[in-house]
Amino acid sequence: MELNKIYDFAREHMEKSIEVLRKDLNTLRTGRVSIHILDGVKVEYYGAPMPLNQVASVTAVDATTIVVTPWDKSILNDIERAIQEANLGVNPNNDGDSIKLYFPPMTEEERKKQVKKAKEFGEKAKIAIRNVRREANDKVKKLFKEKAISEDEHRRALDKIQEITDQYVDKVDQIISKKSEEILKV
Repeated sequence: MELNKIYDFAREHMEKSIEVLRKDLNTLRTGRVSIHILDGVKVEYYGAPMPLNQVASVTAVDATTIVVTPWDKSILNDIERAIQEANLGVNPNNDGDSIKLYFPPMTEEERKKQVKKAKEFGEKAKIAIRNVRREANDKVKKLFKEKAISEDEHRRALDKIQEITDQYVDKVDQIISKKSEEILKV
Protein backbone atom coordinates (compact mmCIF):
# COMPACT_ATOMS: atom_id res chain seq x y z
CA MET A 1 0.00 0.00 0.00
CA GLU A 2 1.01 3.60 -0.63
CA LEU A 3 1.15 4.42 3.11
CA ASN A 4 3.77 1.74 3.79
CA LYS A 5 5.99 3.37 1.16
CA ILE A 6 5.63 6.67 3.02
CA TYR A 7 6.56 5.01 6.34
CA ASP A 8 9.57 3.37 4.69
CA PHE A 9 10.58 6.72 3.17
CA ALA A 10 10.39 8.34 6.62
CA ARG A 11 12.41 5.60 8.34
CA GLU A 12 15.07 5.52 5.61
CA HIS A 13 15.62 9.28 5.63
CA MET A 14 15.54 9.54 9.43
CA GLU A 15 18.13 6.75 9.56
CA LYS A 16 20.35 8.83 7.24
CA SER A 17 20.06 11.73 9.71
CA ILE A 18 21.31 9.38 12.45
CA GLU A 19 24.26 8.31 10.23
CA VAL A 20 25.21 11.95 9.61
CA LEU A 21 24.98 12.61 13.36
CA ARG A 22 27.34 9.70 14.09
CA LYS A 23 29.84 10.97 11.50
CA ASP A 24 29.66 14.47 12.99
CA LEU A 25 30.20 13.12 16.51
CA ASN A 26 33.27 11.18 15.35
CA THR A 27 35.00 14.49 14.64
CA LEU A 28 34.65 15.55 18.30
CA ARG A 29 37.50 15.01 20.68
CA THR A 30 36.99 12.82 23.73
CA GLY A 31 39.49 11.86 26.44
CA ARG A 32 41.23 9.62 23.92
CA VAL A 33 42.30 11.19 20.64
CA SER A 34 40.56 9.67 17.59
CA ILE A 35 41.91 9.60 14.04
CA HIS A 36 38.43 10.72 12.92
CA ILE A 37 39.32 14.21 14.14
CA LEU A 38 41.24 14.45 10.82
CA ASP A 39 38.30 13.28 8.65
CA GLY A 40 37.61 16.79 7.35
CA VAL A 41 41.24 17.52 6.39
CA LYS A 42 41.83 17.75 2.63
CA VAL A 43 45.30 17.79 1.07
CA GLU A 44 46.14 19.29 -2.33
CA TYR A 45 47.50 16.30 -4.34
CA TYR A 46 48.24 16.67 -8.07
CA GLY A 47 45.97 19.72 -8.19
CA ALA A 48 42.95 18.06 -6.55
CA PRO A 49 41.87 18.17 -2.89
CA MET A 50 42.08 14.66 -1.46
CA PRO A 51 40.96 13.36 1.96
CA LEU A 52 44.00 12.94 4.20
CA ASN A 53 43.36 9.22 4.75
CA GLN A 54 43.68 8.65 0.96
CA VAL A 55 47.22 10.05 0.72
CA ALA A 56 48.66 8.88 4.05
CA SER A 57 48.25 6.34 6.82
CA VAL A 58 46.75 7.90 9.93
CA THR A 59 47.23 6.11 13.26
CA ALA A 60 46.63 6.91 16.91
CA VAL A 61 49.71 5.60 18.71
CA ASP A 62 48.45 6.43 22.20
CA ALA A 63 45.73 8.44 23.97
CA THR A 64 47.19 11.81 22.94
CA THR A 65 49.27 11.23 19.76
CA ILE A 66 48.36 10.77 16.10
CA VAL A 67 50.98 9.93 13.47
CA VAL A 68 50.37 10.76 9.80
CA THR A 69 52.72 8.97 7.38
CA PRO A 70 52.30 9.96 3.71
CA TRP A 71 52.73 7.30 1.04
CA ASP A 72 54.41 9.93 -1.13
CA LYS A 73 57.01 11.83 0.95
CA SER A 74 56.92 14.78 -1.49
CA ILE A 75 53.57 15.93 -0.08
CA LEU A 76 54.68 15.98 3.57
CA ASN A 77 54.70 19.80 3.64
CA ASP A 78 51.28 19.97 1.95
CA ILE A 79 49.87 17.66 4.62
CA GLU A 80 51.45 19.76 7.36
CA ARG A 81 49.90 22.93 5.87
CA ALA A 82 46.46 21.28 5.51
CA ILE A 83 46.51 20.18 9.16
CA GLN A 84 47.50 23.70 10.28
CA GLU A 85 44.69 25.22 8.19
CA ALA A 86 42.18 22.76 9.67
CA ASN A 87 42.66 24.61 12.96
CA LEU A 88 42.50 21.53 15.23
CA GLY A 89 44.18 23.26 18.14
CA VAL A 90 47.41 21.32 17.68
CA ASN A 91 50.67 22.06 15.85
CA PRO A 92 51.97 19.40 13.46
CA ASN A 93 55.55 18.22 14.07
CA ASN A 94 57.25 17.28 10.80
CA ASP A 95 60.26 14.96 11.24
CA GLY A 96 60.93 14.45 7.51
CA ASP A 97 59.22 11.05 7.36
CA SER A 98 55.92 11.61 9.12
CA ILE A 99 53.90 14.19 10.99
CA LYS A 100 53.19 13.76 14.65
CA LEU A 101 50.27 15.50 16.34
CA TYR A 102 50.49 15.77 20.12
CA PHE A 103 47.12 16.62 21.67
CA PRO A 104 47.32 17.99 25.21
CA PRO A 105 44.98 16.38 27.77
CA MET A 106 41.60 18.09 27.64
CA THR A 107 40.69 20.65 30.26
CA GLU A 108 37.28 20.71 31.92
CA GLU A 109 36.39 23.77 29.83
CA GLU A 110 37.37 22.03 26.56
CA ARG A 111 35.27 19.02 27.53
CA LYS A 112 32.24 21.25 28.14
CA LYS A 113 32.77 22.91 24.73
CA GLN A 114 32.85 19.49 23.07
CA VAL A 115 29.62 18.47 24.85
CA LYS A 116 28.03 21.71 23.66
CA LYS A 117 29.11 20.92 20.08
CA ALA A 118 27.68 17.40 20.44
CA LYS A 119 24.34 18.87 21.53
CA GLU A 120 24.39 21.21 18.51
CA PHE A 121 24.95 18.21 16.23
CA GLY A 122 22.01 16.51 17.98
CA GLU A 123 19.77 19.54 17.36
CA LYS A 124 20.79 19.54 13.70
CA ALA A 125 19.83 15.85 13.44
CA LYS A 126 16.46 16.48 15.14
CA ILE A 127 15.70 19.29 12.68
CA ALA A 128 16.51 16.96 9.78
CA ILE A 129 14.23 14.29 11.28
CA ARG A 130 11.40 16.81 11.70
CA ASN A 131 11.85 17.90 8.09
CA VAL A 132 11.44 14.26 7.02
CA ARG A 133 8.30 14.05 9.18
CA ARG A 134 6.89 17.16 7.48
CA GLU A 135 7.62 15.70 4.05
CA ALA A 136 5.95 12.38 4.96
CA ASN A 137 2.93 14.20 6.44
CA ASP A 138 2.60 16.24 3.23
CA LYS A 139 2.54 13.02 1.20
CA VAL A 140 -0.21 11.59 3.43
CA LYS A 141 -2.23 14.83 3.19
CA LYS A 142 -1.89 14.72 -0.58
CA LEU A 143 -3.28 11.15 -0.64
CA PHE A 144 -6.18 12.28 1.54
CA LYS A 145 -6.85 15.30 -0.66
CA GLU A 146 -6.91 13.02 -3.72
CA LYS A 147 -9.37 10.80 -1.79
CA ALA A 148 -6.95 7.83 -2.10
CA ILE A 149 -7.31 7.22 1.67
CA SER A 150 -10.15 7.70 4.15
CA GLU A 151 -10.19 10.25 6.97
CA ASP A 152 -9.48 7.48 9.53
CA GLU A 153 -6.52 6.20 7.50
CA HIS A 154 -5.32 9.80 7.19
CA ARG A 155 -5.41 10.31 10.96
CA ARG A 156 -3.79 6.92 11.69
CA ALA A 157 -1.05 7.59 9.13
CA LEU A 158 -0.18 10.95 10.68
CA ASP A 159 -0.08 9.28 14.14
CA LYS A 160 2.17 6.52 12.79
CA ILE A 161 4.56 9.06 11.25
CA GLN A 162 4.68 10.93 14.57
CA GLU A 163 5.43 7.64 16.34
CA ILE A 164 8.34 6.95 13.94
CA THR A 165 9.60 10.52 14.45
CA ASP A 166 9.49 10.16 18.25
CA GLN A 167 11.53 6.92 18.03
CA TYR A 168 14.25 8.66 16.01
CA VAL A 169 14.30 11.76 18.22
CA ASP A 170 14.74 9.44 21.24
CA LYS A 171 17.57 7.68 19.40
CA VAL A 172 19.30 11.06 18.86
CA ASP A 173 18.92 11.89 22.58
CA GLN A 174 20.44 8.51 23.57
CA ILE A 175 23.39 8.92 21.17
CA ILE A 176 24.10 12.48 22.42
CA SER A 177 23.82 11.42 26.05
CA LYS A 178 26.26 8.54 25.51
CA LYS A 179 28.72 10.77 23.62
CA SER A 180 28.50 13.48 26.32
CA GLU A 181 29.36 10.90 29.00
CA GLU A 182 32.31 9.71 26.90
CA ILE A 183 33.58 13.29 26.50
CA LEU A 184 33.23 14.19 30.18
CA LYS A 185 34.85 10.98 31.45
CA VAL A 186 38.36 11.78 32.66
